[in-house]
Parts: sequence; structure tokens; C-alpha cells
Amino acid sequence: MSYAVEFTQSAEDDLVRLYDFLLDRAQTLEELDVADEALKVIRLAALSHLSTTPYSYRKVGTRSTLRELIVPFGTTGYILRFDIRSPELVLVVGARHQREEDFH
Repeated sequence: MSYAVEFTQSAEDDLVRLYDFLLDRAQTLEELDVADEALKVIRLAALSHLSTTPYSYRKVGTRSTLRELIVPFGTTGYILRFDIRSPELVLVVGARHQREEDFH
């Protein structure tokens, strides 16, 4: 079984915020490339993992369809919150860095 994976506008906004944060902190050309690589890794993880095994990730709260995927990157990583909407669709609803407080 294969699921379609889509990002909500809120999740897309989170990715832009994370990207901008990395760009603002960059002091070298290599560090600028890190921002591009981070987004590439996040999107690839979502598409490859969530399209095949979304139920294998940790639950959030009491809803069995709301879950989180940890995406390792560098010495830390990112967390994607997603909802399994149907047998055909996984919707990524938010993204944050692991060191951020929590989803907003």
C-alpha cells in the first residue's frame, strides 16, 4: 500500500521558517548549502517514510492517526507532525527543529 504525502500550508510555512533560520545564521557558502540540504532531507524523509509506513511512528496524544516522524540532520534533527487522513493520504501538518519548544 502506498500513501500520497502532502504538506499543509502551515507545514510549508514551518519549512520556510526553518530554512530562513539556517540562512540567517550562515557565515560561509558551505553553511548556506546546509539550509538547502536540510529541506531536501526533510522532504525526502516525508515522502519515503510516510508514503509506505506511516503507522510505525510515535503517536501524539490520544488520536491514533496523529503522529510524529523524527528526521535526523547533523547533530540534531527535525520533527514532522502528520495526520493519516485516509488509506490513501498522509498530511504533514507541521515541522519544527528538535530543540524548539513544541508545535504552535
